[in-house]
Amino acid sequence: MEPRLNPFASPVLGKVFKHLIAANQPIVDSTLPFATQELVKLRASQINGCGFCVDMHAKDAAHAGETSTRLNLVAVWREATVFTDAERAALELAEQGTRLADAAGGVTDEAWANAAEHYDEEQLAALVALIAVINAFNRGNVMLKMPAGDYRPGQHG
Repeated sequence: MEPRLNPFASPVLGKVFKHLIAANQPIVDSTLPFATQELVKLRASQINGCGFCVDMHAKDAAHAGETSTRLNLVAVWREATVFTDAERAALELAEQGTRLADAAGGVTDEAWANAAEHYDEEQLAALVALIAVINAFNRGNVMLKMPAGDYRPGQHG
């Protein structure tokens, strides 16, 4: 399977993707736990049907020590007992922030307040940025039909 076009061979899309990668660095450097970052990226990617990003973030998380049980249960996190209350709040925020078109009001005050109980202002800012960036990557990759399965941990930075 070949993508519709190579984003890094395109002068326009290559620049945009490089800016998205750069935009991710302050999130990586934040105090938002790495495990939470990967769980959020994985869940948003599942919702958006981005196989490329699901492959990448599941493998990066596993490489960093995340368990297969937790990775396998991200899609059904509400019924799973393996996530902390903070992770559950981040996953809820990620779902609502990804499914904006499904709810006229966007992210609920309840979801925001729940996340604010577990994360400080800078971590909340990192979560908002993370959800926005992964959704941008997901949408681009889905439109391009980027293939999944061949990613190696750390391959893209």
